[in-house]
Amino acid sequence: MSKWIATVLGVGYLKPAPGTWGSLAALPMFWALHQLGGWPVALASTIGVVFVGVWAIRRETEGKDNHDPSEIVIDEVAGQWIALLPVSIGAAAAGSDVLALYPGWISAFILFRLFDIWKPGPVGWADRKNTAWGVMLDDVFAGILAAIGTLLLAGLSHGFLL
Repeated sequence: MSKWIATVLGVGYLKPAPGTWGSLAALPMFWALHQLGGWPVALASTIGVVFVGVWAIRRETEGKDNHDPSEIVIDEVAGQWIALLPVSIGAAAAGSDVLALYPGWISAFILFRLFDIWKPGPVGWADRKNTAWGVMLDDVFAGILAAIGTLLLAGLSHGFLL
């Protein structure tokens, strides 16, 4: 079970760039969560996937030298969902379909991948931890940075930050 969770049903085995595949797989899952119950369900599920993901990562890396093998992508799912939370909240606030905010989906995806690859500040700090929590937290921090970036871009787009 931990292997299926950690690799997101095997998505982590896709090549090249399994992290990008994991982030892409997170998109329809997030949409489904939003459809089920809006941002509260998306937020609760994100918190849940962080803790279940850490458990699965710990189980899959226990006793191994590599604490962050490329096939583990549950952390990308958690980070991508965090990046998308402002889009879900914005759709609820505007009373619109979450897919109508497609520029937010695009920016959340691109910014999350950028921060996950670049690893600025706290993202890099967490990445150097070599623990299951470090594996998860680098993507959590990348997701937070991407969420902030998505909010800033939405503010610019809608004239709030001009």
